[in-house]
Amino acid sequence: MPVPSALIVPVGDYQTTATLYEGAGLRLGATLLLAHGAGAPQTHPFMVRFAEGLSARGLDVATFNFLYTESKRRLPDPAARLERCYRAVVEAVAARDGWAENRLFLGGKSMGGRIASHLAAASDGLAARMNGLVLLGYPLHPPGKPDTPRVAHLARIRIPVLIVQGERDPFGSPLELAPHFGAIPGRVTVHAVANGDHSLAPPKRTGPPVDGVYAGLHDVIATWVTTCASSADI
Repeated sequence: MPVPSALIVPVGDYQTTATLYEGAGLRLGATLLLAHGAGAPQTHPFMVRFAEGLSARGLDVATFNFLYTESKRRLPDPAARLERCYRAVVEAVAARDGWAENRLFLGGKSMGGRIASHLAAASDGLAARMNGLVLLGYPLHPPGKPDTPRVAHLARIRIPVLIVQGERDPFGSPLELAPHFGAIPGRVTVHAVANGDHSLAPPKRTGPPVDGVYAGLHDVIATWVTTCASSADI
């Protein structure tokens, strides 16, 4: 399996680090950018496991740090700064030799996925280049506050969306997500993870081994991306 490589990405007067995981074996001609959640950087085991698992299935995968995590700060940046950082990484990764012709998919874990969904909802050139969204543990609402969903932008998304959501996710269960994402004109697939939490993991004592659960999710994501990348209507 190819060794990941680092890419320094300028973001205005600052810079961040992306990690590129080239697809192993017969590459699928698709790039998936995965942004991390609010509380952990791209080096968190969850991010690394998903990047490695998906690249082992032929996807070119890139992770990166938002500017606040690159600077070792704990408080997330404002949404506009998060989006600006994500955009800069997309442009840098898309320009890489061997990746430029790939179909482009954005996504991320929790907050990272939400920022990707904002980019997909924007009326600009980047949104037009995107082929799909992969949202892992989408933060529909803060825990315990189901009456404050973050959904105002969803109806502006025009591309296929895959949501992988744990049934026990306190930020929103698959059943809670379904009606809100139903406003999206494009194809929406909600994959419910049986008894999964916000990290898509089952209970440690009573659930199946997390390695097997994650491997199955890697298969689901890779199959979905492959199908979207080969669809004539995208």
